[in-house]
Amino acid sequence: MQLLRLNALTPNFQLPKTAVTIGNFDGVHLGHQAMVSQLKQIAQEKNLKTLVMIFEPQPLEFFKGYEAPPRISSLREKVEYLTELGVDYIAIAKFDNQFRSLSAENFADILKNKLNAQNLVLGDDFHFGKDRQGNSEFLKQYGFQVTNLNTIEFDGERVSSTRIRQVLQAGDLALAAKLLGRPYSMIGRVQYGDQIGRTLNFPTINVRVGRHRPCLSGIYAVDVICETTSLTEKVKTENPNKTGVLGYQDHALYGAGHVGTRPAIQQEHPEWRLEVHFPHVSANLYGLLMRVTFLDYLHGELNYPSLEALQAGIDDDVERLLEFRKNTLKFPF
Repeated sequence: MQLLRLNALTPNFQLPKTAVTIGNFDGVHLGHQAMVSQLKQIAQEKNLKTLVMIFEPQPLEFFKGYEAPPRISSLREKVEYLTELGVDYIAIAKFDNQFRSLSAENFADILKNKLNAQNLVLGDDFHFGKDRQGNSEFLKQYGFQVTNLNTIEFDGERVSSTRIRQVLQAGDLALAAKLLGRPYSMIGRVQYGDQIGRTLNFPTINVRVGRHRPCLSGIYAVDVICETTSLTEKVKTENPNKTGVLGYQDHALYGAGHVGTRPAIQQEHPEWRLEVHFPHVSANLYGLLMRVTFLDYLHGELNYPSLEALQAGIDDDVERLLEFRKNTLKFPF
């Protein structure tokens, strides 16, 4: 897979003939996967390369900022999932004032001249260009071969990013996994936090969220792997006496995950955090790239009246999550 940034392409850059699909691809869910499958089929029949065009930031994030819908997948995660689906190119369009002002004709010119698009695979409600003036019919008249993919349904309802956000916010991780085609996870590097967990005797890793705000919050059972090395071996090397609780995946550790803004802690500027406490572990994990997979929802974020109450609450959460691990011997999805 080759990653392209549209605003950085040189005037003489030339792609081979392509079959293109376009969208946010937030979550890269079953509907998106069906689009990519159709794209690959057409590309094979026509001897074309496959290209997925995505927007960064997502358009509603540009227009609404923090008030935009919470994000399912970071850019890193989108690129990883699309790469796994076997596309040849991913083109990132920087969504800014200049891009939002493109007419339908200007947008079609980009597809034709920069991306060398011959065939397009689009959702049945696809619109583009300033004031959403362009659609599939416009692109057909412009000269493209256009295939519109019908809505993908699961249990009689449309599979969409909006539905998945709602399911995740409701804590239904099992249904989210079915709609996504995989368990829900977030990827980020371990970064320095304010180390308050240490003072409460519950040290945590602070995993970079990588989005304006996540689409779930609360306390979760999580399975954590390192994307670059064996996490279990790393922890064992650091402290052989504190090797933690084994996770379900190979080389994974089981932990108590927290996603939220920590209302019990006084902060001038609250920010979203993804924190994981590994019971019975003492190791330096800063800088490692982690994948945190969400297994079970315990409860929403609580506003404890004091740090003492917070400590007692965390202690109870960890005990309950350890009980989940003891009673759930297989990966839950």
